[in-house]
Amino acid sequence: MKPEEIDELKKIKLLVPYIEQRQKEIEAYNQAFYPDRSMPVNGRNMTNAGLFRQYINEYVRHHPGIRQDMTVMVRQLSPSENGLPLELYMFTSDTRWVIYEGIMSDIFDHLLSAISYFNLEVFEVPASDDIRELVKHFQREGKLGS
Repeated sequence: MKPEEIDELKKIKLLVPYIEQRQKEIEAYNQAFYPDRSMPVNGRNMTNAGLFRQYINEYVRHHPGIRQDMTVMVRQLSPSENGLPLELYMFTSDTRWVIYEGIMSDIFDHLLSAISYFNLEVFEVPASDDIRELVKHFQREGKLGS
């Protein structure tokens, strides 16, 4: 990520301590092992996916509906043709089904709204309407026959 992108994400209060600590760790590592940083892939860097994963961790660690005395885990699964799946593993403070579903829905509503701040997108399989609109667009542009 570019420094200005990281500075923008520092506006998210839950991420500030993590970003500052992580920047120090990455700088120390890169100075020791990759002094020539003219090519960004030389060395370690922060990524938007990693920062979003950490944001989810922080968000649920501060959520009153999540039990903090039990496992809380956010992890990446193997990437596939459908994107990079994330798995959220945690326990709610209330085990009644309707309450549980409400807590989880609130968390996912928030995360779906927040993802764009990390320059990430939620993968959605195109619907037939999407395909029809795409075909119409290319036909209007003259890039596809009728």
